[in-house]
Amino acid sequence: MLVVFSPTGMDGNSGPSLYPLHRCKTIHLVRHAQGIHNVEGEKNYKVYMSHEYFDAHLTPLGWQQVDNLRKHVQATGLLKKIDLVVSSPLQRTLQTAVGVFGGDDYNGSNMDNVPLMVANAGNCGRSAISSLNSPPIMAVELCREHLGVHPCDKRRSIGEYQFLFPAVDFSAIETDEDVLWKADVRETKEDLIARGSKFFNWLWTRKEKEIAVVTHSGFLYHTLSSLGNDCNPSVKKEICQHFANCELRSMVIVDKSMIGSDLPATNYPGKIPPGPDLSSDAADEKAEKDIPNSDLK
Repeated sequence: MLVVFSPTGMDGNSGPSLYPLHRCKTIHLVRHAQGIHNVEGEKNYKVYMSHEYFDAHLTPLGWQQVDNLRKHVQATGLLKKIDLVVSSPLQRTLQTAVGVFGGDDYNGSNMDNVPLMVANAGNCGRSAISSLNSPPIMAVELCREHLGVHPCDKRRSIGEYQFLFPAVDFSAIETDEDVLWKADVRETKEDLIARGSKFFNWLWTRKEKEIAVVTHSGFLYHTLSSLGNDCNPSVKKEICQHFANCELRSMVIVDKSMIGSDLPATNYPGKIPPGPDLSSDAADEKAEKDIPNSDLK
C-alpha cells in the first residue's frame, strides 16, 4: 500500500498512480512484541505510570511472537530483501528487532561475529543472537514511543544498551542518558506527529531501498494517521489502524518532488549500439506535421 498516493481518476479518489521505481522506497513497519507493561496495562491503565515497568522488556509470550514473525520473514523471503533495520532504542523494540531480523543463536566460535544480543539480555532467558548474515540494525531516537510521564517509555543509557546489544549501531544517538523523556510532561500529539514526519523524511535520505522499522503502537498510529489524506477513505483506514503486537505491514513511500532521488539502478538507456529507431506512432506524428490534413486519407 502507498503511504503517499496521488490519484489520477476523474473523481480524485480512484485510479492507480505511476511512479519511477527509483522514487519509491519500501518500508516494513513492525510494532514490538508483547511487553510486560502491555499485559498489566490492559487490566489497569494506571500501570503505565509505575516505575516497575521502566523500559519494559518482552514477556515469554512476546518472545513467542518474535519467533513466529521470524519464521514468517524467512518463509516469505523478506529477510533476504531488507537492507537495513531501524529500531527505537528501547529494550522491547531492540529485543524484537534482533530476534526477528538477526542471525541464528550465537556460539562464539567466530571471533569476528559480534553478537546482536548477549545471552539473557533483560533476564529474557534467551540465547545470545548472532549478527552473522543479518542486515545492519541501528537505533534511532526519532521513532520512539510517545514521550514523557510513562516510565515504560523511558530508555536506559546507551552504554547499558551497547553491553546488551553489542552489534547494534547506536551512533545516531547523541546523548548517553535519556534527555527526551520528561517525568512530568507528556509529548503533545502534534509534536509526536511532527517527529514522525521528520523520521519518514530521514528514512527517505537513506540509501537503502528496503527498510524494516521496529517501533511502537502510539508512534505508528499518530504518525500514520497524519498520512494518506489524499487516499480513498478505505485505504486511509487501512493505513492508520492500530498495530497488534509484533504485527508487520509493508508500505511504500514515494518522492513526488524532484529532490533527493537516487539515480535509477535498473533502467537501461537503450540504443546500444545506436541505430534508426523511429516508432510507428512517431512516424504518424511526423507525417501529420509534414503532410497537409487535406492530403491525408
